[in-house]
Parts: sequence; structure tokens; C-alpha cells
Amino acid sequence: MLTKEDNEILTRVGPGTPMGNLLRRYWTPALLSSEVPEPDSPPVRVRILGEDLVAFRDTEGNVGLFPQACPHRGASMFFGRNEEAGLRCVYHGWKFDTTGACVDMPSEPAESNFKNKVRINAYPTKESGGIVWAYFGPPEKQPQFRDFGAESMPKEQWQAFKATALCNWVQRNEGQIDSSHISWLHQFFGALDYPDDGTDVAGGYPSFDMSIKIWAYDRAPRLELENDWFGYRYAAIRNTPNGNTHVRITAYVPPYTTIVANIPWATGGVHCVPVDDEKCFFFFGARNRTEADIIALRLAGVEGKQLFDNTPYRRSRDLSQIEGRNGVRHFLPENDYLVDRELQQTKFYTGITDFGSQDLMATESMGKIYDRSQEHLGTTDKAIIRMRQILINSAKDLEKGIDPPALDGSLAYDKIRSGEKILAPGEDWRIVGSDQDPLLLKAQEMVRTQEAEVPVSGGGGGA
Repeated sequence: MLTKEDNEILTRVGPGTPMGNLLRRYWTPALLSSEVPEPDSPPVRVRILGEDLVAFRDTEGNVGLFPQACPHRGASMFFGRNEEAGLRCVYHGWKFDTTGACVDMPSEPAESNFKNKVRINAYPTKESGGIVWAYFGPPEKQPQFRDFGAESMPKEQWQAFKATALCNWVQRNEGQIDSSHISWLHQFFGALDYPDDGTDVAGGYPSFDMSIKIWAYDRAPRLELENDWFGYRYAAIRNTPNGNTHVRITAYVPPYTTIVANIPWATGGVHCVPVDDEKCFFFFGARNRTEADIIALRLAGVEGKQLFDNTPYRRSRDLSQIEGRNGVRHFLPENDYLVDRELQQTKFYTGITDFGSQDLMATESMGKIYDRSQEHLGTTDKAIIRMRQILINSAKDLEKGIDPPALDGSLAYDKIRSGEKILAPGEDWRIVGSDQDPLLLKAQEMVRTQEAEVPVSGGGGGA
């Protein structure tokens, strides 16, 4: 458990708070590129880290982001006119460019130089993978942008989404790095009845069906955690029906990013960002999948397959929770997430038919800001404890003048991988998804030797 004081540090993100100061030292996802789709399109409201902002795309295609209040008399710039490389306040016509400079002040005498003395507090922005990132911290401390895998992608391939959770950002992030709950929250009756498809073999990769069966077979994973230069990776270790050892490896990069286990691995991750203390966004950005990644998927036998293709969730997934797809959420606190008590006894462990909404129920039902002084943590909470330690200690260290961790944008954030595998006897899970992973080395060698035709495995193939 945490003290009430540390819980306050962890969860409060507004300007001037310890955590707010920490988060503002990183480039932060603020909105989707698609929310300001075209040059001179209408400005949009943005609320991030407890600040009310306005965003617009100017005539040259650059994205501006600054407080809604005009520095003249405080009228909202959301109602401004986006025209001729700037956003003009409609109250008195003052106009500001994306850097915050006042470029026109028509309500003042023509000979006045007052406009040269007035600025709006514009935040630096960077578009990557369909997300507009912003830097909210001290200008002299602005770090190099961290590339999670989208910088090498052509802009026409960008595709990003965001989802809303009605709770504090830490609750949602804790659910994201919790590999224990999948054996309970996401279970359904019949998972243990999946036939042995030949992929529960030592040194190989399970099919998605077999992976789900393993979640149901061993519902008390053992957790091991390894600190790394970017944060940490940890493994949830389970026994398989055939007596093997299965690992799901998730990576955490402070402050926002988790790269959840996938077969054979995943990169890029998702970014959980506070809207304010009681609401958060999940950003899913485009990332470049290298040729070696594609070959590795093929070798592992999962290319073109999706996790829920053959499960009861296949027809019930609610994509409405992802903004930019179907619009508004259907599974909400006020309708009890459409829980069906009959289905709870016969089909779905929770009675909630949508996979993602099961997560939202768990994290939102804790309340807007969970009081962690009341909790009782167990052995499967190691990764959550470590994430909290990193965030709280970093916030406290920043107050002492110590720079936050994982700020160096020159490092290879696009090479951080999760992983999932059935280990060979004596195999170290730390190798899975690392630069020394035999599957990755084999795929990279095939790229180098231009072996275009890669045999497709049925799943369970070794490296």
C-alpha cells in the first residue's frame, strides 16, 4: 500500500504538482493528428495534464497548441479564426502564430509596437505516427523527441486512435501492466476445452488459442522483473498443460508507455496520458514494423492472425470505445457496463461481453482516484509496485534538482520489445524479445541474405 501522501504525489498532475512537474519534462501525446485534419481547419479544444488548451493547424500545416485564454482579455481562442498562418481572437482581432508570437494587433494604432511585446504561451509540438505530441516543461530543459517506432514511417501510413477512461491515469496504467488479471477478468467458459493444437512445445510459440488456454490453466503466475535502461521488463511465468514454462513479457517506459506481451513480441506500445486527475486518454499510434518483425511473425506462425479470432469475444468487441472508429462508448458506469448475470454463469467470467470494457470496469469502478492506502498487494503486483516507485521517486528527485529517467531521445526506444514464448529447458526469459533473441537474429539474417520466401509455421515453431 501507499501512504496517503505518496498517493497524492502519484495521482495529482496539475501545474505545479510534483507529478505534474515530472510529466511535463517528457514529450506528451496531446491529440490525434486527425483532430486538426487540414490547414486552416477549425481549432479544437484540448485538455491534457489539467490544462485547457486549443489546437489548430495553420496554413503551412504546422500544429499550434496553446492555452485557450487570449492574453489580451481572456476570451477563448477556441472561437478564433484560423486564417493566414495564425489563429485570430475574434474579440479584438489579435492574431498569434504557432510559436506564440503576436503577428497582428489591428485594434491598436498602426504605429504601435505593442504586438512585439505580447506572446501567448505556445507549446512546442511534434507529429509522429498520427499523434501530436507536445512539450509542456521548461524550454531550456526540452529533451530530444523519443521515437517509439513511427519516425521512419511515411505520413500517408499514419493511423492513430485514442480511448477514454473515466478514472485517474495511474489506475488505467496499472491495469495495462498487470499480466495476472488476464487469468480472471478476461476468462470465459470453454477456454480449457481448446484442443491441443501442437503449439504447447518447449522452445516454441503458442498459438493465440493455446495462449488463452494457458491463461486459464495456470491462474497464479509467478512474476520476475528486470530493470533496464528505459525502465523495466517483467515476465509473468505460467505452467502449461503439457508441463512446459510459458512467459508473457511486458515492458514499461516512464512515464506513459507500456508495451504489452504479444507473440512473438510487440514494439511501440500504447501511451496512457492524464486529461486531468479524474480522466485519461490511451493513445494508440502507428509504428513501423520492420521487415525482420514481419519475418519473425511468419516464423512464429502468427502472421495475419488476431488474438480474438476464435474466441467468444470475436463478435462482441466494442470498438466504440476507441475514438475515431465507432464514436461513443456503449459499456459505461451508468449502465453497469451492460453486465449480464446469466452470461456470467454460463459464458463470460465477468458477464461483460466486451474485452476492453472489462478492463474499464475494473479500473473505473475503483473510483475516480483510488485510495491506495487501503489496498493489500500480493506477489503478482511486483510490476505495479515498481512502476509506482519509479514515478514517485522521480517526482521527489525532480524537486531536488535530479533529472527524470529515460529522457534521452537518442536511445533506441523503437527497439524495446515485449514478448511471449514457451521456454526451452534452461532458457532465460530475459532473452525473449531482446536484441539477442534467436528468432530476431534469424529474421535479421534472412533480411540480410534476402531470403524472400519464408516457410509459414502452424504455430509453435522454434527459433
